[in-house]
Order: sequence, then C-alpha cells, then structure tokens
Amino acid sequence: MICKIQAVTLTEDGREEIREIACLERTDLKPETLGLTLAEGKRILKDLQQVVVESQVTSFLLPTRACPACGQSRFSKGYHTLSVRTVFGQLTVRSPRLHHCACWPHETKTFSPLAELLPNRTLPELLFLETKWASLMSYGMTSKLLQEVLPIDEPVNPFTLRQHVAEVAERLERDLGDEQFCFIEGCQASWDQLPAPDGPLTVGIDGGYVRGQRKQGCFEVIAGKSLLAFKRDQEGEPELSTRCFAWVQTYDEKPKRRLFELLQAQGMQPNQQV
Repeated sequence: MICKIQAVTLTEDGREEIREIACLERTDLKPETLGLTLAEGKRILKDLQQVVVESQVTSFLLPTRACPACGQSRFSKGYHTLSVRTVFGQLTVRSPRLHHCACWPHETKTFSPLAELLPNRTLPELLFLETKWASLMSYGMTSKLLQEVLPIDEPVNPFTLRQHVAEVAERLERDLGDEQFCFIEGCQASWDQLPAPDGPLTVGIDGGYVRGQRKQGCFEVIAGKSLLAFKRDQEGEPELSTRCFAWVQTYDEKPKRRLFELLQAQGMQPNQQV
C-alpha cells in the first residue's frame, strides 16, 4: 500500500496549488508498522508547516509592494532569509527589503515588512512550551524533551531557554497592573445584586528561605496555592481548580496585585467566600 499526503492551497484569486508532503509505503501489518512512526510524524508536520508558512508569507507580502499613501510600487533592494522557530521545526523564509516611497518622509531608506512583523524569531506557542516545561524541570531536560517530541533538528541551547523564560517573565511583569493599597471595590448593596458565585476559594500561603548563588546569602520565598471548590455550571463530579503562585519577599514590589490577579483568573467575585 502506498499512501500519499498532499497539501492543497486555495489562493484568494481561486488558484489551486498542490504540493506533495509525504509518500508512505506499507507492506505487512505489524505493530511497528501500524500508523505513523514518530519520525514520520515529525517530518510530515515540519513539511506541512513549511507549506502553510510560505503561503501566509506570500499573501502578507503581496499588498506591501504598493505604497499605502500614493499606490506606487515600491522598489526592491533584494532578499534575505529569516529563520523562524516554530513548534513544528525551524523554518527559513525569504524576506524582501523594500525602498520607502519618496512621497512621504521616512527615517530609513529601506525596510523589511516581514522582519517588522516578526521581531521575535521564536513564535509564541513554542515560547509557551519552553516556559511551561522549564518551570517544571531543568533547562537541560527541557531541551532534550523539546527535541524528543517536536520536529526540532537541533537541540535548543539551555542558555537560550533560560533567556526565553526570563524574557517571558519580564513581559508578564510589565503587563501586570500597578500595586494598590486595597482592591475592594463597591459596597455590600451592590454585591448582593451579583449572581451566586462559584464555590469558596481556599488560599494557602507558606514561606521559606533559599540560599542564593555566589554567596549572596539567603532570601525569603513566599509560595502558595489557591483552590476553587466547585463551579456552579459544572456537571458531574466537580474538579478542583488549582493555581499556584510565588514571590520573593524582599524583591517583589506587587505581591498583593499578583495574588489579586490570580484570584481574578479563577473567577473571584466580590460576594464570594475566600
């Protein structure tokens, strides 16, 4: 048996493009030949990702050829390649560099639309997996796991993982709201008009001291867990909704905001028991 996998792309003008992704040949049915192997699945996903990305890039770059102010075609300075890291492998795409139109003053003579669209060459979904797994195990183990289950040709450097985790943490920190003295708003009369809340929220907090690196002494870590007993619209056996949090007592400037946002993420209402 021969099984061919093809990707069919329909453009906006109605053209149809067909590209063959893989050709699988199977003979006798055995446990080791049933379905796809991990290596075949990785290769198919990576090749399919390449087709999808190339089609998306082509559609995105087409309207950038014309100046949005006067409609004249922009001159091309040439092409360079961009390396983009996705959950289905590292891809290389051609990125044009265009001259700005003279009808409007610009700070630079040329620009790259694709480079401006993708300032971070690692896509958000891969950053999410790197950050999630790196929070549960070492950077070295995370690198091995990513290469084991994803179509990644070369292992991710543990130092690169550490940088990515730090960048994500800093971005989340910037998005966190300002600290407040008190987060209670409204009064009992307005709270009584709210719908019945979900089950009570139980918050447990504990602390401990961790020895710092490079002989910097010890620092205090506050850690905790928030458990939501049940949701009223949940059917069947209720499942506890659990969220964890932590901060360094002498470093974090927004401990109350951090805990408040965590409870808000669990659907906390002013009339809910905590």
